[in-house]
Amino acid sequence: MGVQTKGDPIADATAAKAGIIWIASFPKSGNTWTRTFLHNLVKVQAGENEPQRINELNRFSTWDISKQYYTKLLGYPPGPDHRNEIAATRHKVHEEIANAAEGVVFVKTHHALVMDRGYSTINFAVTSGAIYIIRNPFDVAISYAHHMNESIDDAIERMSIENVETDVTEKTVYEVYGSWSQHVWSWTRTPHSAIYVLRYEDMIADTRKSFNGLIEHLLLNPTNSELAEAIDRSSFEKLKEQERSEGFREKPKAAARFFREGRSGQWKDILTPLQVQRIIRDHGEQMKRFGYLNDNGAPA
Repeated sequence: MGVQTKGDPIADATAAKAGIIWIASFPKSGNTWTRTFLHNLVKVQAGENEPQRINELNRFSTWDISKQYYTKLLGYPPGPDHRNEIAATRHKVHEEIANAAEGVVFVKTHHALVMDRGYSTINFAVTSGAIYIIRNPFDVAISYAHHMNESIDDAIERMSIENVETDVTEKTVYEVYGSWSQHVWSWTRTPHSAIYVLRYEDMIADTRKSFNGLIEHLLLNPTNSELAEAIDRSSFEKLKEQERSEGFREKPKAAARFFREGRSGQWKDILTPLQVQRIIRDHGEQMKRFGYLNDNGAPA
């Protein structure tokens, strides 16, 4: 499911590399937008006129928590009581995804880069690189609250819990999110040439510059017009319209919609002073690293 096979345009475009390229982020930080852009760029370069449908994002990418992978390898559908077995099987799942691809395969993940029951959440042996997307936790808290259909205070609390895990569902195994700070630190603690870091706010402020830097890192070579077309097809308004007309399979049942605001700085109109201070208290160190707080610890 969702991996490139021989003859896919993205495999041909990235033949210089092989293995998994992770598209990693804490939830509600721009992961789906980035994946949609990459899909649209491939389609544009392949001469396909139709924009990427959001419910077909498994065409050139996949998600490593799909339960079908684990059911195949374990011989049974794992449930909530099988977390040890899931953790022990995860690297084999990553290996199978990589082996099924010709060239690179993009894999979405919300895993923190941590050890889970004695195993890393990421199989480095089959990893070619990663794109890590970071978003201001002030705005993440608001989007996350809507995503989970809970209060902002509850979302802020959830974001502060280290090693927090998601549920095992009918379709997916669990992920290890950790806290927002733990997640960010785990992926960015040591600069690495194979990990390309994007700030969501920069993607909003200058989309062309941000995505141009990304495609250079991936060794893709679109023309200026191809890049512009891929960006246009991936605009937030067009993604919202697709969700309105077709729904979105990745939307949690509890959420009213997946694509909601798509802007930065909404926290200034929504968060209370106490909520702002709580987030700073929980995440100030990592916020300073990425320019969300000034040297005095105040919102930048």
